[in-house]
Amino acid sequence: MANIGYLICYPFAALLRLFYNITGSYGVSLILFTLVIKVILLPFQMKSKKSMVRMSRMSGKMQEIQKKYANNQAKMGEEMQKLYTEEGVNPMSGCVWSFLPMPILFALYYIIREPVVFFMNFGSRAAGMKVLEAAKDVMTGIGQTWTTTSGGKDGAYAQIEIIRALSSNSDNSAVKTFFAANPNWISVDYHFLGMDLSAWPSAAFKTLGQGLTWAAIGLVLIPIVSGVLSFILSKITMSTQPQAGATAASNKMMIWMMPLMSVWIGFTLPAALGVYWIAQSGFSIIQESVLGKFYNGKLEQEENERQKLLEEKRRERQDEAKHFQEEQKALSVRKQAAAKKKAQEAAKNGKGAKKNSTNENGRVGDRPYARGRAYSEQHYNEMK
Repeated sequence: MANIGYLICYPFAALLRLFYNITGSYGVSLILFTLVIKVILLPFQMKSKKSMVRMSRMSGKMQEIQKKYANNQAKMGEEMQKLYTEEGVNPMSGCVWSFLPMPILFALYYIIREPVVFFMNFGSRAAGMKVLEAAKDVMTGIGQTWTTTSGGKDGAYAQIEIIRALSSNSDNSAVKTFFAANPNWISVDYHFLGMDLSAWPSAAFKTLGQGLTWAAIGLVLIPIVSGVLSFILSKITMSTQPQAGATAASNKMMIWMMPLMSVWIGFTLPAALGVYWIAQSGFSIIQESVLGKFYNGKLEQEENERQKLLEEKRRERQDEAKHFQEEQKALSVRKQAAAKKKAQEAAKNGKGAKKNSTNENGRVGDRPYARGRAYSEQHYNEMK
């Protein structure tokens, strides 16, 4: 497990060490380290932000589903999932990336706490521990000690103490020999803007009791500033998420959880982690504001184009229906005209003249009479 932890911390330590070698400032190195990590993760966070903004814009539809199926949770979940699929949204994508700074924070904690093993990079954890033991021998030889816990084990920040002690005795021949034998050794200077970033801000309250100094005031301000920036970031982030039902309650909890966590981290761990958290929150605020504005505008444009396309299709359907009706009307007119023409032609050819009900044999003068079988032309003469 120790080797796995080393492999996880190694790339972060290498990046932090690179910036320290360039700038010579531990605080500036932490800020640049945070900026590069943000840039590396930007493509993933852009995708997450787009999904979050899209979810926020479809909150009205989500509320309609929640009201409609308030008494049928299974159907509500089914309709919600259907809506997510139609809109191309993953409701969990935003949450996953919002917690990503935490594992980086844990890795950074070990890099800060154990600079000999991680920050200086002697090739492996075992090699770093071997150099550390050699440094302890030098410390013992020059009469220096470091903080230990019960049982003779090194304290959590013993490596920082050893680095400081050797740096303070760099003129000692034994120390010079040790430095020459270990060229990767770095006499890390944890000071930044007059503050010791390896110190705990909670310990600064005792110093403030002895008198106000910027070193103590600055240490106390680090957790407070990190909490304020974290709260602003939470407000901006949650404003782009749906504010309905269980999601709204979860968002309200997140608005307070992250700032309180950052304050706790700032006071109970080395101030260097507070600097990282301040930089992380500051860059994230800028990123969230810019991406939120960008994706809101882009999605609004997409929705307008989609609405325009739907309107064009609706008009096309209306035009098609109107054209069909006109064709049917014209066809009906043509049929009526053809029937009328046919009737006129029939009348003109005499086919429509009325026929008499009798032939010439049934006529007396101009009038036709009906005749039966007993008809006789001499019938009336005989009666005379």
